[in-house]
Amino acid sequence: MRQLTITILFLSGLIISAFGQKDSLIISSGDSTQVVYVFKIFREIGSTSWVHTQEAFAEAQEADASCIILHLNTYGGEVVFADSIRTKILNSKTPVYVFVDNNAASAGALISIACDSIYMRPGANIGAATVVNQSGQKMPDKYQSYMRSTIRATAEAHGADTIITSNDTIIKWHRDPKIAEAMVDERVYIPGVIDTGKVLTFTALEAIKNGFCEGEANSVEEVIAKLNIDNYEIVEFQPSFYDGLKGFLMSPVFQGILVLIIMGGIYFELQTPGIGFPILAATIAALLYFAPLYIDGIAENWEIILFFIGIIFIALEVFVVPGFGITGISGITLVIAGLTLSMLDNVVFDFSGVGFDAFFRALMTVLLGFIVSVILVIYLSDKLFSKGPLANIALQATEDVEEGFIGVENSLKDLMGQSGKAYTDLRPAGKIEIDEEQYDAVADTGYIERGSDIKVIRFIHGQLYVNKNQL
Repeated sequence: MRQLTITILFLSGLIISAFGQKDSLIISSGDSTQVVYVFKIFREIGSTSWVHTQEAFAEAQEADASCIILHLNTYGGEVVFADSIRTKILNSKTPVYVFVDNNAASAGALISIACDSIYMRPGANIGAATVVNQSGQKMPDKYQSYMRSTIRATAEAHGADTIITSNDTIIKWHRDPKIAEAMVDERVYIPGVIDTGKVLTFTALEAIKNGFCEGEANSVEEVIAKLNIDNYEIVEFQPSFYDGLKGFLMSPVFQGILVLIIMGGIYFELQTPGIGFPILAATIAALLYFAPLYIDGIAENWEIILFFIGIIFIALEVFVVPGFGITGISGITLVIAGLTLSMLDNVVFDFSGVGFDAFFRALMTVLLGFIVSVILVIYLSDKLFSKGPLANIALQATEDVEEGFIGVENSLKDLMGQSGKAYTDLRPAGKIEIDEEQYDAVADTGYIERGSDIKVIRFIHGQLYVNKNQL
């Protein structure tokens, strides 16, 4: 079954993957005894950064790297992907060090704190991790609360030393969780560090003083020297065009747009069958949606099959089953389920490794795309098909009876007043014969036997009415 699905998605996957393979850049220093893997993030944290991170860590493991150096310069980005990168770093068996080359703001601060050691260029900054929306406005406290908890847990993950004195037991954190929380919450007060009303941001020297930086460095090579690595070779991650494209296609915003095109295309095609363009757009959008997820092993066969079964149910509801009921509801549910589950990394029906946050994010991406598509479909249906450029594709005129339009043969009206014979019994309906032609007719009153003389007395709504011809 998987081979069948591969055939369906092969073309899109082949086109995407054909844009290039990664070639690692190797910089040798003397006899190669250790591999130092360098991974740059010089962009906003997002889906592409997350795709690059997964590729880089896989390459580092394959190269048996002694350590990974994250060369970082970012003003932040999307929290969900920053959290994924943070988790990847914390779970890495290979030590991960970060070189902050100027900025580690917001999501960048969270990622940096997750690393085993932090080195900063003189004049660099780290902090200001308050959660904001796209316009830079601070998000409600429930988002800040989650970020406070996440950044505290990240700092706590680096452990603490327990110091026992004659009077008390002191826990000295390697990275103080309270200081990390102050990077998110302006209400946190730490004497000598930050006052209330300000979100904490450290310079390189301030970060060193407060245990959030192991030292200053001007380059990756200086970081390596401070790590006391003498003989090494640098393997630098080189993202391919495919990695960037896959990151773009897996962006929640773009996936939402694809869902919009899929649902809108299906609706318009069902409304105006035979046009072709809406279903073509929906098919391309579906391929772009499923292809990177399937190639990465996230989307399973059964999840894609769910989606297509849902499409079939919707089509049955429109063309076969009258009204709107269980078939249509089941179809919409299966389509949403297929799109949502395809974004979750599971093995067959095992979702034990999928957190609620990942499920909620996937569901919201699909539902928002679905809701927006419904709104746009209602709006565009009138604009495009009633008054817009596609108005001539569908019949808009009405043929009213008042204007002389009828749905029957009008020549029957000419039989009014003519005489003939009952070709069959009329009880009250039957057939009559006039001038050797048979017509359907109804006895106006009573029962007319076969062979009786008749006369057409009325013609109403396409029906002839007759009486016995009184001689």
